[in-house]
Amino acid sequence: MDKGLIHLYTGDGKGKTTAAMGLALRALGNGLRVTVVQFLKDGRSGELEPLRQLGATVYTGRPGTKFVFQMNEAEKAQVRALQNAQLAEALETDCDLLVLDEACAALRLGMVEEDLLRRAVLDRPETREVVLTGRDPAPWLMEAADYITEMRCERHPYQKGIPARKGVEY
Repeated sequence: MDKGLIHLYTGDGKGKTTAAMGLALRALGNGLRVTVVQFLKDGRSGELEPLRQLGATVYTGRPGTKFVFQMNEAEKAQVRALQNAQLAEALETDCDLLVLDEACAALRLGMVEEDLLRRAVLDRPETREVVLTGRDPAPWLMEAADYITEMRCERHPYQKGIPARKGVEY
């Protein structure tokens, strides 16, 4: 690739992470180097291990990680420090595609340093493609994006009391 572009998958519908991981799979299948940083998740999503097996570098949370609204201040500080360290390390990897899953929410909730995320998006190597996912992206992310895809929920099984299913939602 001569020039890397910025993809933003946003909205209240299902499919943001799925689209990002699908793009990561496509990139790996075409011999590109892929790094994935997952914010606010516990590392148990089913797509992570196959991506690792195919050569992706993956950074994610620890099993048992709570939702931010369930955390006390010490837990938030610990998760924030881990996520900042992982993002900083990811920025040092030599990759063609950088996936920042749930970066929009992490930024909105104060769980990642804005300057570090800006560096990942705005000060990246010229050929690096960057994908961000999450609801309610910051205005500067909307402005920076070359692709913006909004996932809109019209119906979801959760509305009928059906919980998230392994292999489909995670």
